[in-house]
Amino acid sequence: MPAPVSPAGAPRPKFLGHAIILGLLSAIGPFAIDMYLPALPAIGESLRADSNTVQVSIMAYFMALGFGQLFYGPVSDMVGRKPPLYFGITVFAIGSLGCALAPDITTLIAFRFVQGIGACACSAIPRAVVRDLHRGPDAAKLMSLLMLVFSVSPILAPLAGSLVIGVAGWRAIFWVIAASAILGLVLTAMGLKETRPASQRVESSIGGAFRAYGSLLKDRHFLGLVFIGAFGMSGFFVFLANSSFVLINHYGLSPTLYSFAFSINAVSFIGVSQFTSMLGRRYGLRAIVRPAVTIYAVLMVLLFVLFALGFDHLAIMVVLLFIANGALGLVIPTSAVLALEDHGALAGTASALMGTLQFATGSAVIALVGLFVDGSALPMIGGMAACAVTSFTFAFVTLRHASRGGTAHASVKAPAE
Repeated sequence: MPAPVSPAGAPRPKFLGHAIILGLLSAIGPFAIDMYLPALPAIGESLRADSNTVQVSIMAYFMALGFGQLFYGPVSDMVGRKPPLYFGITVFAIGSLGCALAPDITTLIAFRFVQGIGACACSAIPRAVVRDLHRGPDAAKLMSLLMLVFSVSPILAPLAGSLVIGVAGWRAIFWVIAASAILGLVLTAMGLKETRPASQRVESSIGGAFRAYGSLLKDRHFLGLVFIGAFGMSGFFVFLANSSFVLINHYGLSPTLYSFAFSINAVSFIGVSQFTSMLGRRYGLRAIVRPAVTIYAVLMVLLFVLFALGFDHLAIMVVLLFIANGALGLVIPTSAVLALEDHGALAGTASALMGTLQFATGSAVIALVGLFVDGSALPMIGGMAACAVTSFTFAFVTLRHASRGGTAHASVKAPAE
């Protein structure tokens, strides 16, 4: 049933409590990316590694974060949501400590991979919990509220990272990240109830998971929705991997100013994403995606054309990215809800495959863009524009037909709870 509301129409504390806990858990993994972005140049100097090698640490994290979800999703369907969370967060903490003590770039990359394996649990399972609890616009609302809490990471983490670097050096960042993992364990143990009861696990098995993956990989509608979000996220991943080098080395910003420049994109993304439920109830969820992804693609192509013509100005980049990321804030949560809508019986498995495809896509795109990096902003912007156009193409093809299973319109009712 729809989320309980107060007389004033605001979600009751239980609904907000789910959003806060799931949002903080979801933020653990991105926190390990966003907080150390200002440190990338310093890490390269300290460990005597060039920028491309340092970026491999991001790519290794993304690859682990993607492919590890294939394990956590089915396991969470079989044993419940909480035990895999405990395991994953513990592995994440171990990886964080290894990064803090890494003597060279190879060791750092290896422990970043371990970090990613642990962070998978906090990526796939919260989305499955959202699907366990709600459907339709209520799921979109919870997903958006989750992302509101999740936004603490890209808004505050780079600034926190720059402050930590200034006080204690880049290694201290990973000690702080390990502490965040401990906080995640406490939240999971004390504040999150199991949403996958034993009665729903009886038909879940490893063999069933492989069959489910096979079925999902044949579902063009599911894959189309997944890749709408995947290439939208990949554009942001390109920004993650390259922005510190471009803004700090190319434009001469300090780590603190870089943190502010990075954070305003997150403010735009998360601010606009809070309108998904309202717009979904009025126009239908799928009706949001196509115009939003169109605006995103047009703005990114415009930005690329301007820079290709020689208008290499930080102000132009900041303004157009701010607006474009606002449009992207409508695309990603809505496409995720639509992709999981028809797969409640195997929400963990579907969420895991979605995460794997998205992060694998992001890793491949980062590697591809890295081949063209020359210290300027153009390769980064070109990669982001290509991702935006690809996301637009998937949206145009996937959503041109009539809705399936009632997922298109906000009038979909959640199952009784």
